[in-house]
Amino acid sequence: MATPDFIHTIRATAGQQLLWLPGVTAIVFDDEGRVLLGRRTDTRKWSVIGGIPDPGEQPAACAVREVFEETAVRCVVERVVVVQAGQPVTYDNGDTCQYMDITFRCRAVGGDACVNDDESLEVGWFPVDSMPELNEFGLFRIKQALSDAPTWFDPMT
Repeated sequence: MATPDFIHTIRATAGQQLLWLPGVTAIVFDDEGRVLLGRRTDTRKWSVIGGIPDPGEQPAACAVREVFEETAVRCVVERVVVVQAGQPVTYDNGDTCQYMDITFRCRAVGGDACVNDDESLEVGWFPVDSMPELNEFGLFRIKQALSDAPTWFDPMT
């Protein structure tokens, strides 16, 4: 994932200390009920679509922007499905971040899925019963997006 310019600016003075950042995930379905996934350039693994909002950007607008930037698919946000603080992540360069993820269920409204930036090796639509291997983060969010359950959050504090 490309690091936003505002984070480079923060890192110039904060160094590699833990940064607490917002994050969004978009679980996008098409009219056939397939889910949109991308194979990332950094890990070479299949993943759900997501990113970091720019300062002042609304989370839902960020989800729509990230989906288009990464896949050329246009979507609309339908609802929030998960709100969850993740565990700290230490990147190869030593930078540490922790994300507050807001996951949205989205519906595709146009565009043909294709690699649209340098963050993905492949993108595509997958039936939910025959997806490539995904991590637990992605699988849980897809499950929640498919359910009629209210927004999931961890009640433990």
